[in-house]
Amino acid sequence: MAIRDLLRTQLVSTSLSPAARVNGTATGTAVDLRGFDGAVITFSFGAYTDGTHTPTVTHSSDGTTYTTCVFGTDLDGAADLAAVSSGAGANTIQQIGYIGDKRYVKAVITTTGATTGALSAASVIAGHPRNAPTM
Repeated sequence: MAIRDLLRTQLVSTSLSPAARVNGTATGTAVDLRGFDGAVITFSFGAYTDGTHTPTVTHSSDGTTYTTCVFGTDLDGAADLAAVSSGAGANTIQQIGYIGDKRYVKAVITTTGATTGALSAASVIAGHPRNAPTM
């Protein structure tokens, strides 16, 4: 059986750079899904100290006006995306499939009740390119 790599059939983009998140909302940079027919958003959590860190995804048709994605309509895998509010969520990766019809997506992490917070980051993996290779 031949092993096939995914290097040229997907494009990985950082939406939220790795950082310690404390109280507030961290909104990632927009990722343009033009030319791709699928996407996965991943949230990576590192060391956890305190607070509740809630990941969500927003999307937009025009790259200007964003709305929160809805599970079942825009996102697949609702059980795979949960708030991190204890050490059990440290050093984990959560992922959610984007099934919406908008061109742009952003990762968002909202943090409450934190003094020193938790380390986190988010990436968007665009796949099923209409034209490959992607690089």
